Amino acid sequence: MNLTLKIWRQKSANDKGKMVDYKVAGISEHMSFLEMMDVLNEQLINSGEEPVSFDHDCREGICGSCSMFINGEAHGPVKGTTTCQLHMRSFNDGDTIYIEPFRAKAFPVIKDLVVNRSSFDRIQHSGGFISVNTSGNTQDANATPIPKHDADLAMDAAACIGCGACVATCKNSSAMLFVGAKVSQYALLPQGQVEAKERAQNMVAQMDAEGFGNCTNTGACEVECPKGISLSNIARMNREFLSGAIK
Repeated sequence: MNLTLKIWRQKSANDKGKMVDYKVAGISEHMSFLEMMDVLNEQLINSGEEPVSFDHDCREGICGSCSMFINGEAHGPVKGTTTCQLHMRSFNDGDTIYIEPFRAKAFPVIKDLVVNRSSFDRIQHSGGFISVNTSGNTQDANATPIPKHDADLAMDAAACIGCGACVATCKNSSAMLFVGAKVSQYALLPQGQVEAKERAQNMVAQMDAEGFGNCTNTGACEVECPKGISLSNIARMNREFLSGAIK
């Protein structure tokens, strides 16, 4: 395939940035989207130009690093798929593809398609954990019986990879689906009850401090989430928040 790529180029966080056109030829439909980007960068390097900066790591759809806005959609046109799992067979010969970074005040651009998502880390640090002393006191995995329904819901919430597609897609740049998932995975398990009162309070406070917007229940976050995280996790987070506010 021969393609035209319109890519956001921005040298630094303080640079103005702009869309730049590139041509790539001989792209196989079997290539992943990131492999296509590798071909472009090799082409740019060979011609003495600066390659396009983009995040990636596992290329297996489990780390969330490869976040890009492709033709106006987080991670591209295929639902339930991260950018690294997107293949060029989803496009046609002669297509023009728009590639942009995730846009949100709390995700400032570092360079080109790379954004700073450390705000998610700070939200996690504020309460997305349990404090358990396991030194010399480990227990078997099945020592604490947990209803299968609760365990399944907790695992579904824990599937969130923190890519930020929910934030980039939301018209308010809300992080409530992310925070809801991180709160839910503990709220549903007995291990998470010790710090339940503080967890939602602290994580929501940090989310607000980072500058994320609020949720207005449009549901775009769930639609674009590559792991299909349910909006029900936001409802659970709200319940945990209100419960924690009652002294």
